[in-house]
Amino acid sequence: MNVVCLDMEGVLVPEIWIAFAEASGIPELKRTTRDEPDYDKLMTWRLGILKEHGLGLKEIQATIATIDPLPGAKEFLDKLRSETQVIILSDTFEQFAKPLMEKLGWPTIFCNTLEVGENGEITGYKMRCEKSKLTTVKALQSCGFDTIAAGDSFNDLGMIQASKAGFLFKSTQAIKADHPELPAFEEFDELLHAIEQAL
Repeated sequence: MNVVCLDMEGVLVPEIWIAFAEASGIPELKRTTRDEPDYDKLMTWRLGILKEHGLGLKEIQATIATIDPLPGAKEFLDKLRSETQVIILSDTFEQFAKPLMEKLGWPTIFCNTLEVGENGEITGYKMRCEKSKLTTVKALQSCGFDTIAAGDSFNDLGMIQASKAGFLFKSTQAIKADHPELPAFEEFDELLHAIEQAL
């Protein structure tokens, strides 16, 4: 049995931190997992910037409320979910993801959790497990699933390379150049066709 594992940000929805960087006028927050392979380093740096500017969960959630899925993402997901099981594997946080999952028709998502103080300050975060995307793909495989994966960033490479079929989607030129062995697509219909061929 197959299960498709998809990244969320940059694949199905715009990058939350980039949207918040633009809304808050703090360009440093545009840095994402496309730029920084070490997620812990990236998040620690982000939380430091939020603290410095006195920003918390409420402000980020206000930006998220204005974000819509990428054009064609819901239709792609609906079609894919009619053909096979789909799980979104994301390094985002449940406090960020919920309104976006509603706009995508409530697909299953495995993600992480923020630690938030009473005043709304984000004080830390709890990762679901180490190398969460790769670990989850391996766990699914240990349960008898064949996995097919797609993503755009450094933190997606593990699950893509470990899967029966794996694809880069809307990725950077640098990541595509580093991994010419991975098929890379820019349009949802191309990705859907590639996944259907792999099922």
